[in-house]
Amino acid sequence: MKTSRLAPVLALALSFAAARHVEAAVKLPALFSDHAVLQRGIAVPVWGTADPGEEVTVSLVGEPQTTKAGADGKWKVSLPAMKAADSLTLTVKGTNTLMVNDVAVGEVWVNSGQSNMAFTLKGDINAEAAIAAANDPQLRFFAVAANASDTPLSEVPGKWVITSPGSAPLFSAVGYYFARELRKALQVPVGMLSTSVGGTPAEAWTSHEALAANPDLKSIFEAQDAAIKGWPAAVENFHKNEARLTAAWQANVEKAKAAGSPPPRKPVVPEDPTKNKRRPSGLYNAMVAPLQPYAIRGAIWYQGEANSQRGKQYRTLFPAMITDWRKAWGEGDFPFFFVQIAPHQNQTPELREAQLLTSQTVPHTAIAVITDFGEPTNIHPKHKEPVGTRLSLAARALAYGDKIEYSGPTFDSLRVDGGKAVLTFQHAAGLVAKDGELKGFTIAGEDKNFVPAKAEIKGATVTVSADAVTKPVAVRYGWTNVPNVNLYNGAGLPASPFRTDVEK
Repeated sequence: MKTSRLAPVLALALSFAAARHVEAAVKLPALFSDHAVLQRGIAVPVWGTADPGEEVTVSLVGEPQTTKAGADGKWKVSLPAMKAADSLTLTVKGTNTLMVNDVAVGEVWVNSGQSNMAFTLKGDINAEAAIAAANDPQLRFFAVAANASDTPLSEVPGKWVITSPGSAPLFSAVGYYFARELRKALQVPVGMLSTSVGGTPAEAWTSHEALAANPDLKSIFEAQDAAIKGWPAAVENFHKNEARLTAAWQANVEKAKAAGSPPPRKPVVPEDPTKNKRRPSGLYNAMVAPLQPYAIRGAIWYQGEANSQRGKQYRTLFPAMITDWRKAWGEGDFPFFFVQIAPHQNQTPELREAQLLTSQTVPHTAIAVITDFGEPTNIHPKHKEPVGTRLSLAARALAYGDKIEYSGPTFDSLRVDGGKAVLTFQHAAGLVAKDGELKGFTIAGEDKNFVPAKAEIKGATVTVSADAVTKPVAVRYGWTNVPNVNLYNGAGLPASPFRTDVEK
């Protein structure tokens, strides 16, 4: 009788113990899942969780690596540098055994930013042909789901996906074209960690520590505080004016249809600033921090539209973000290549300038200029292949040492010769005016009144003049929201807009 009473209690205790053991079994983050690509040529961290003190052994190539989980249940090992390979099995043993199949070793890049990086291949102007040809089992993507957090997260859901006509339509178009070109050039597996969210500013992708450490970025927190305080009134105001706002929106939709332009977004209730994905550090915490310290070669970035009205601040913010990522990854100054925002009616030249200056002052960076692939009334231009291809040129030249031109002409110096300004450029071999006379230049004298100028290519220089300016002091090129410009080098790459009178 006594035994029969104890049996159910003992069984229940054993079931609890078994459940606890299963829950605490050795685990890996989703980054280490079937079809993963690991970075060749450098030490590769592998990490996860287990019971505190549990011994964990990780095997892939070479000697197994063994460690013990800490008091917090976390463990990490470092695999030695490996050569490119495919179809490997990553084995992790503790009280249980995990096997990650079809692991490749090659090149791993992060592709991040806002909507033009999130823009999928199915929306590209050449989508049909590109998708049909996207059949490469050694080109793989890990897509990070859009999410924001007020504290750094340790893991993201997701899985590695092999490139095929069935999977490719949802890949980042820029990320796909970049990776496709690397595959052609390097002939090794390529993996892309895709982490992008439309309509988001750079401060959302930067850690709180990095933002708070820079006094010049104090206004970002001030703006967030003001948005939080003003949110209740903004919601009330929306409801009071909802009918009028909706009517105006409907009228603008009809105008857009008539003009063949994309329709404006419907007015919606203002989002709570404390939950908005745009909030400072929110995306960094949820979509960048969990990727660290996954071994990577570098990052490509397409963002800036959401910061366009704060071009001068972006000179500080963007380099701070790049430095922040590099510090957190712990791989040194890894390559960071980015796209200059395309011509658009609402995108300022000051933001393009901030991006150009970043490429000239932050080590191991480069800029892909796309003045020839913008759409004045569409902030999401559909020509993404040239964007990815130009980023890949930078990677091939600067990350892999290919002897190729990767940049269009960039302004270097100005000297005055009589009534003319003579400009020199870097990356200037074979300067040419594409499709006609050189255009897009303005010039000013001491009064700083800029007027349209005549520009001529003289070897590796450009001479700029105007009848109304006898003593030139400054020149600008493409200095407008929608630049109409045509200065290229012999590699067919366009010059970045610039001004010689950069504001300090």
